[in-house]
Amino acid sequence: MKLMLCSLALATSCAIAGVTHAADLIGKTAPAFGSGPVKVERIAFFPEQQNTGVAVSKAGRIFVSFPRISMDVETSLAELVDGKLIMYPNKAWNGYRNANSETSGNDASHQFVTAQAIVFDHADNLWVVDPATPHRSGPLKGGAKLVRINLVKNQVDKVLHFDEQAVPEGASLNDVRFSPDDRYAYLSDVANPGYPGAIVVMDLQTGKSWRALSGHPSTQTAADLYLMADGKKLLTPKGEGLQLNIDGIEISPDGKTFYWQALTGDTVYSVPTADLNDPERAKSVQPKAVAKTHPADGLWIDAAGQFFVSNPSEDAVEIADKVGGPLRTLFKDKRMRWPDSFAQGPDGSLYVSASFIGDSPWFNPKATTTPSAIFKITPQ
Repeated sequence: MKLMLCSLALATSCAIAGVTHAADLIGKTAPAFGSGPVKVERIAFFPEQQNTGVAVSKAGRIFVSFPRISMDVETSLAELVDGKLIMYPNKAWNGYRNANSETSGNDASHQFVTAQAIVFDHADNLWVVDPATPHRSGPLKGGAKLVRINLVKNQVDKVLHFDEQAVPEGASLNDVRFSPDDRYAYLSDVANPGYPGAIVVMDLQTGKSWRALSGHPSTQTAADLYLMADGKKLLTPKGEGLQLNIDGIEISPDGKTFYWQALTGDTVYSVPTADLNDPERAKSVQPKAVAKTHPADGLWIDAAGQFFVSNPSEDAVEIADKVGGPLRTLFKDKRMRWPDSFAQGPDGSLYVSASFIGDSPWFNPKATTTPSAIFKITPQ
């Protein structure tokens, strides 16, 4: 029997953000990750807010998201400036409050309900994935959406909503990647307990969206796997483990292959993006197992094809020369409790959000809030 908790599943919908690839950002002289040492810096710490997403623009601007999953927060999307949070793009878009009713100022269709993943497209526009799942509920009607922000004007310039066929009851959108021409968005639906995980595709020109591999074994959690914390199984006070469906996703630098794995899974799967781009072909797409891993949250591929995998059980990030190659530890840092999302800056530095899920009130009854942090990793 699968141990799946509503509070856990939504509280740990962890976004991989800032997915503009190294090929779009890094010059030929930028340092490369390999087998050598790295410098690890904690550039921000949020003692009472759970951050999931991090994104870095081509100019080096850093953005973070706080999805209002476990608790209400004033700021769901912010720019990080000198270690301080600046509400972004404005107060109105951050104005949603969990405690309010729909008649008291909330607008789920044009406010960030739960800003989850934050991702740059190839034109350096910032996109926000809002699953609209406040306090582990929803999605709210009309709230599930993709929001595009123009960084030059610092304004929202496009809002695309998902219909109920693509994002039905029980869905919980999580991560996103874009095709090289920014025509298609590929998202993971980690889903609420009892509902199937799936891949969701949106045509950003028409606004139409569709599902692929909904309920397929490749997009579902594995019942016999556990996350670990400090060498022990990560369990609630009731002895229940955490299980989550498709979460970490990535796209190859040439945009031809889409990769994913369940958070509580140990296999990376792939399909050609061309099969996902057609709604009819997407109905019968056949995934291929391409790598063995372990329970993991974030996936990342750099311009050289190196494959990065977060390892929440070890507070570590691992690297392979390519997808399917043997993983080795890039670094471990006990301050980085649950490495979550990846982004890469214009100088090649890797940014990682740490969401401290294992230290949250779901697992630690003495905790009242869930802290989080942002780290910067630079090759030496």
